[in-house]
Amino acid sequence: MTTETILIVALSGRMLAASAQRAGYCPLVVDCFADDDTLALSGAVEKLPSAFTCGFDERSLSDALHAIMSKAGVGPTSNPLIVLGAGFECEPEVIAALSREFRLCACDASVVSRSKDPAVLFPLLRDLGIVHPETRLDPPAAATEPWLSKRIGGSGGTHIFRYDARRKVRPNRYYQREVSGELISATSLIGSDGQAFAFTRSWLSPSDRHPFRFGGITGHVELDEDIEARIVDACVSLAPALALKGLVSFDFIVVGDEPHLIEVNPRPGASLDILDDASGTLFKAHLAAFTENEAVELLSREWRPHPQAAAYVYADRGELTVPDVAWPEWVSDRPPPGRVIPPHAPVVTVRTLAEDPDTAEQVCRVRTREIADVLYQSSENQGKRPDECK
Repeated sequence: MTTETILIVALSGRMLAASAQRAGYCPLVVDCFADDDTLALSGAVEKLPSAFTCGFDERSLSDALHAIMSKAGVGPTSNPLIVLGAGFECEPEVIAALSREFRLCACDASVVSRSKDPAVLFPLLRDLGIVHPETRLDPPAAATEPWLSKRIGGSGGTHIFRYDARRKVRPNRYYQREVSGELISATSLIGSDGQAFAFTRSWLSPSDRHPFRFGGITGHVELDEDIEARIVDACVSLAPALALKGLVSFDFIVVGDEPHLIEVNPRPGASLDILDDASGTLFKAHLAAFTENEAVELLSREWRPHPQAAAYVYADRGELTVPDVAWPEWVSDRPPPGRVIPPHAPVVTVRTLAEDPDTAEQVCRVRTREIADVLYQSSENQGKRPDECK
């Protein structure tokens, strides 16, 4: 086991920090929240809250990275590894700057740019014969069927809205015909020795303002053999065309027996929370993909996952001042007592380990409601502990 330090930058760094620690690394994290979990997992943490709405700024991010390196006693000439999570989809130039200063264990700037640019991605899907919803850069004229408006470079579901021709057109958007079906993602490890897959199922937690807001995710789902084969074929065709590497995810909507590819995320995604094992094997394999080691072989030799699910708890009952509570071990991203959570913002993540994916999802949904009840009823439940929830 190594005790090497590793830099992590993401909108929320807790998930990557936890996986890095399981893999034996000491994570140094820059993110937007610096929640209690991330502080406990990391050798040093710097908080850049502005990145959540404005993206990562090259200068402030560089300053934050050097600050955590100084806190951890890591010299400026040590050339540490750096892993990137969500938050760079609109700032590939920041990735390029990081690659000049650190050993980048992430898809490079050009790969991220191509993967998130609808003017590049969707013509490529058409050329490769990969089924996808009709997509266009200009608003649909006189649409008789529902269309979605998505932000170019967006991640998560809060940037997605149903297109309404009566409203002012937003800048930096593209448009995709809405299709309804099961939300299936293929998490893929892409290394020099091949490509491996695991499949997850997601669900939404819609609000009035954000009808496509992420709700939760269930891991290790079994798919119909034909659907799985179609998804794998699409991903295997697309990976070299985009020069993808490491842990990436391909998001599909399965309509009947036809998977429609809607998005490519060239980075570790939310599935890492539920697909990783107790030894951080997915994190180790992700690093191996960028350090000329046999990533897929490592995965096949060491990966020992279990069915899990994870879901977000949102402040959907109004502004929430976080009470001083004893959190159960299955709650992550815990904010400190007294922090004020705006209405509809994420509060915590709940997780479940179960015998099968369906049970994991069911228990996870129950836990989100129970934790929300405890948080909002704290004034009348001062003696009740969240870890007493089932």
